Amino acid sequence: MSRERNLTSLVAGVALGIGLGVLFAPKKGSETREDLKKEYNKMTTKMKEIDKEDIEDFIKDAKKEIEKELKDLNKEKILKKAKDKANEIKIRCDEILNMAKEAGNESLEKATNEFKVKTVKVLKEIIDKLEA
Repeated sequence: MSRERNLTSLVAGVALGIGLGVLFAPKKGSETREDLKKEYNKMTTKMKEIDKEDIEDFIKDAKKEIEKELKDLNKEKILKKAKDKANEIKIRCDEILNMAKEAGNESLEKATNEFKVKTVKVLKEIIDKLEA
């Protein structure tokens, strides 16, 4: 019932807009009334041609498309944040590896490097899953 009311309101709004446009046109009153009558008849014919199911299908399809676009937008934002965070983690791993090198401890350097390699691998897997 609400959809029918919304559709009726939409059509009435369009008809009112057309009517106001014709009323404010610089013509004689008789010409304006004739134009209004023609536009009213056109609108009535178009309203009879409107299939309620077609409109409902159109609205449903538009809703699905908008929802998909919103999900894609959120996915893009999440992916960008994940890539930014992954880059920050890689930089931090490099800093830790450099500290280990500066300390001159080979076993610490080796462990830090292995940690970095594993971290980069995990980050790449996460990014790949988000991109899929």
